[in-house]
Amino acid sequence: MSRHFLVTGATGFIGSHLVRQLTHEGHRVSAVVRNPERSGGLADLGVELHTGDVAERESIRGPMAGCDGVFHVAGWYKIGLRYSADAQRVNVTGTRNVLSLARELGIPKTVYTSTVAVSSDTKGRLMDETYRFTGRHLSAYDESKWRAHYEVAQPMIDEGVPLVIVMPGVVYGPGDTSSIHAMLVQYLRRKLPVVPQVTEFCWAHVDDIARAHIL
Repeated sequence: MSRHFLVTGATGFIGSHLVRQLTHEGHRVSAVVRNPERSGGLADLGVELHTGDVAERESIRGPMAGCDGVFHVAGWYKIGLRYSADAQRVNVTGTRNVLSLARELGIPKTVYTSTVAVSSDTKGRLMDETYRFTGRHLSAYDESKWRAHYEVAQPMIDEGVPLVIVMPGVVYGPGDTSSIHAMLVQYLRRKLPVVPQVTEFCWAHVDDIARAHIL
């Protein structure tokens, strides 16, 4: 059965693959983008483009109204920074705007893209969903996503809002423009100058992550 979904972050790595899978399955997809002229070919897939910003709550009200579901994938990501106003604006305020509006409009189901980075460095210990990190975060990204996860999304779930949190680890695949992609290319070309001696991540292909969102 065809449904109507709103996707934030549709021009990003995970979001673009999610949109392709949704449209391929025959669903109607709307996307909130800051600049429709730089939408990365979304219109060619039949995606309805709406100018907006997750940090500006009312700009997403119209596109969200009447949808069968919302995928909030948009996020700020950069490795290494200890503080970033953009991280707080997009990851925390933006998430609060999207999820609270979905609750207000009575959206039947919302999926929020968090990250295993909210657990920070577990020192090699394997953690399950009951673990909650309370120490100092490694970066502005980790800290802002932690706030969005535990101060915004999780309390809504506890209140009964029909919301699911997805927590990818390191995502790889075609279309990746992150530093992870650059590192993998350097490694395969035997040009990676140094790598941490003891570092472990959980990896997943972007198509699998997109499918997990839909499931």
